[in-house]
Amino acid sequence: MKKDKLLFTPGPLTTSATVKEAMLRDLGSRDFEFIQTVQFVREKLLAVGEVSKSEGYEAVIMQGSGTFGIESVISSVIPASGHLLIVVNGVYGERISTMAKVHGIQQTKLMFDENEVPDVSKIEAAIDADKSITHLAVIHCETTTGIINPIEAIGDLCSAKGICYIVDAMSSFGAVPLNVKKTKIDFLISSSNKCIEGVPGFSFIIARKESLLTCEGQARSLSLDLFAQWKGLEADGQFRFTPPTHSLLAFAQALRELEEEGSVIGRAQRYKSNFETLLRGMKALGFKEYLEEEKRGYIITCFHYPEHPNFDFKKFYEFLNEKGFVIYPGKLSRVNCFRIGNIGRITTTDVQQLLEAIRVTLAEMGILLVVEGRV
Repeated sequence: MKKDKLLFTPGPLTTSATVKEAMLRDLGSRDFEFIQTVQFVREKLLAVGEVSKSEGYEAVIMQGSGTFGIESVISSVIPASGHLLIVVNGVYGERISTMAKVHGIQQTKLMFDENEVPDVSKIEAAIDADKSITHLAVIHCETTTGIINPIEAIGDLCSAKGICYIVDAMSSFGAVPLNVKKTKIDFLISSSNKCIEGVPGFSFIIARKESLLTCEGQARSLSLDLFAQWKGLEADGQFRFTPPTHSLLAFAQALRELEEEGSVIGRAQRYKSNFETLLRGMKALGFKEYLEEEKRGYIITCFHYPEHPNFDFKKFYEFLNEKGFVIYPGKLSRVNCFRIGNIGRITTTDVQQLLEAIRVTLAEMGILLVVEGRV
């Protein structure tokens, strides 16, 4: 069998052999064993978020990618009279704005630069200036750059102001410690193919039950009706429409492996090691990171294009791809950058192999970069 390429991306990610092997079974959607698997997944997701059903939290699985899960929340949670404030410092905040527009939801965008951590005092001022604001959405780790947004401080503000709080934790959940209750989140969204290291196929929402109950009858979509999805899972453990059976089997195994690694803290340690190895190596090769140190997370790292006439990102990407390494293009609006993910079933050894492949690729492209004043 041909060896898989290593994925240094924000997802889909490199997965373990045992996660892939878990999909080598066929289970019916109404099979008792499958229903038990769904129950196991929902319970474990709450545990990863450091909450439980007894504390008033629910885990809802939604077919489709992470974007489906976010749209499920945006289109189900905000009533016709609602007003959504979106904190934007990257393309994924902009995507939420697009969803709100499609569904005819009143919105206000509070814009920050892509390398700027949102100022909580400015968010408070925006809420105070418009008393019609009922909901707030923000990205935890904005995958555009890897910047970490202050969701705890924003959560305290939302709680104090009586604002329903929505957090896109797509690229952070499972690898960045987060207590959903203490952070005062009403709806948290992530997906199966991110830091828990499953495969694509579904997203999931951790919801405060009290907030979830207010959503009945106000969804703007049949298939993305968050309340109806939860009611169906609660009634008999089954999905309203065909579930991603194989993806769920893989995810159940991925959750077991997360626990074996030391849960979120253990996974964070490995990802941090990957990040630190990558950053040292890229600096040694002459690359410059986009974000200042105090703004960076360890999930994904954004690097400037080298200032060299021979650098062409498409060729750079293709040469690395041919060597078995997949990185990610940039999505910045004003600066040319590319991104390298530090997550998935990869280790510092894999990162070192990537760095060597980058060194060889630069030589093949005739690029010699300046490193700390030396050529």
